[in-house]
Amino acid sequence: MSFSSLSNPIFQQAISDYHQHDNVDAPIQNPYAFQTIEYFLYLKNWIDTVQWHLEDIIRDPNIDPVEALEIKRRIDKSNQERTDMVEMIDSYFLDTYKEVTTSPTAKINTESPAWAIDRLSILALKIYHMHQEVIREDAEEAHKAACQKKLDVLLEQRTDLSAAIDELLQDIEKGEKYMKVYKQMKMYNDPNLNPILYVGGKK
Repeated sequence: MSFSSLSNPIFQQAISDYHQHDNVDAPIQNPYAFQTIEYFLYLKNWIDTVQWHLEDIIRDPNIDPVEALEIKRRIDKSNQERTDMVEMIDSYFLDTYKEVTTSPTAKINTESPAWAIDRLSILALKIYHMHQEVIREDAEEAHKAACQKKLDVLLEQRTDLSAAIDELLQDIEKGEKYMKVYKQMKMYNDPNLNPILYVGGKK
C-alpha cells in the first residue's frame, strides 16, 4: 500500500468523525493504536480540522472581541501543535529510511515528506467543505455548479499530490533523494525570541 493510500482514508475518517459533533471542543477519540503512524495521521488531521473551524468562527463580524482574542491564541497554540505533529511524522520517515544508502547524485526535495502530507491533510478538508457547498440545499444552482468545478480541481489536485508524495518516498527508499529536516523554530510563541514577550514581560 502506498503512503497516500494509507493517509487519505484516515484524513477522511477524522473529518467525518469531527463532523458527527461539529464542535471545536469535542474530545478526540483516536481509533488507532497509540504512537503508530496511523495514530499520528489521524491526530494531525484532527488538529487541522479543529483549526479550520476556529478560523471560521473568528471571522464572524459580530464576534465578541474578548472571545476573538481567546480564539486567536487558541489558533496560535494549534499552529504549534500542527508543526510539532509534522516534525513527528518526519521523524517516522527518518527512522524508516535510516538504513538507506544514498546515491552520490541524490538530490534533496523542496520540502520534507511530512510537509507534503500536511498539504494533503488540508486538501482533504477543502474537498470535504467544497462538497458540502455542492450539496447545500439552500444554495442556488449556479452556486452549486461553480463549487462543483472547484471540487473537480481539488480532487485532481489530490490525485496529483498523492502521486507526488508516493514518488518522493519511493525515491528516498531507493536513495535517489534524501531527507533533510529543518526544525521550524517558530518564534512567536517563544518568550525568549518574541520581543513583545521578552520586552513586554519586563515592563
